[in-house]
Order: sequence, then C-alpha cells, then structure tokens
Amino acid sequence: MSKYIDSSRVFLDNPATSVEEVFAFLSDKAVELGIADDRDAVLEAFKAREALGSTGMHGGFAIPHAKTDAVKEAALVAVKFDNEIDWASQDGKPIKAAIALFAPASDPTTYLNLLSKVAVLLVNENFCWKFLSSSDVAEIATAVAAGL
Repeated sequence: MSKYIDSSRVFLDNPATSVEEVFAFLSDKAVELGIADDRDAVLEAFKAREALGSTGMHGGFAIPHAKTDAVKEAALVAVKFDNEIDWASQDGKPIKAAIALFAPASDPTTYLNLLSKVAVLLVNENFCWKFLSSSDVAEIATAVAAGL
C-alpha cells in the first residue's frame, strides 16, 4: 500500500454538514495521525486554498488540500460523509466524499504529483463507484493507493 494512505486514514460516516466542518475534521485528524503538528495552521491552509477556487470536483467528490509548514509529511485522508455537503463543485452537485491532500510547503513537487494523481482517479468511474459503494476502509485505502 502507498506511504500516503492506509486504512487508518480512511473515515466513514462522517457527520459533517458543511465545508467548514469538513476542514475542521481534517485538521483535527492531521494532528491526531501525526501528519501535522499545528491544527490551526492546517485549517487556515485549507481555507486559504478554498478561497482561491473551490476544490469540489464532480461525481460527489472534493479534493481539499493544505500546503503548509505545519505538515510534517505528505499524506492523503479519505472521508465519506453521512450527509451530502453543499460545496461548490464542477458539476453543481453536492459532495459525498473527499480525498484530502496534506503537503509540506517545502515540497511542491510531491504536492503537485499527488494532486494530479488524485484528480486522475476521480475521472475513473470504476474507482468512484468502488469508493462510494464500499464500507470497508481497507478496500478504500487500497483503491486510492493503487492510483498513486
């Protein structure tokens, strides 16, 4: 499996109801998982990136990303939501899941590489279907890792 994601970084049935709640959850998890050492810096990085343009994609997915010195190692976190999240998306539909990207500000190459690979995953209908229909964190982590 990829060094960027494993089953400990996949969360199902998240109760978030807004983009702000999603960012708060992801920022908390980044610190809990040892990905970052400053929750507030990660949260601000998510907000700053979103202010540049929505990270809502199509097909019910978003790719929020935080690039900051508070991030100690590049990582991905995958989340499926209990509710559809009203998130400005490319297809105008709500978000059901997110694959969040965390990267140190000092490593733009890894950041861009991961962002590109996750974006490519999201145009693969089989991947999207598997991700959204699965309730197995290991299966989801393996599917994401296979595309990296």
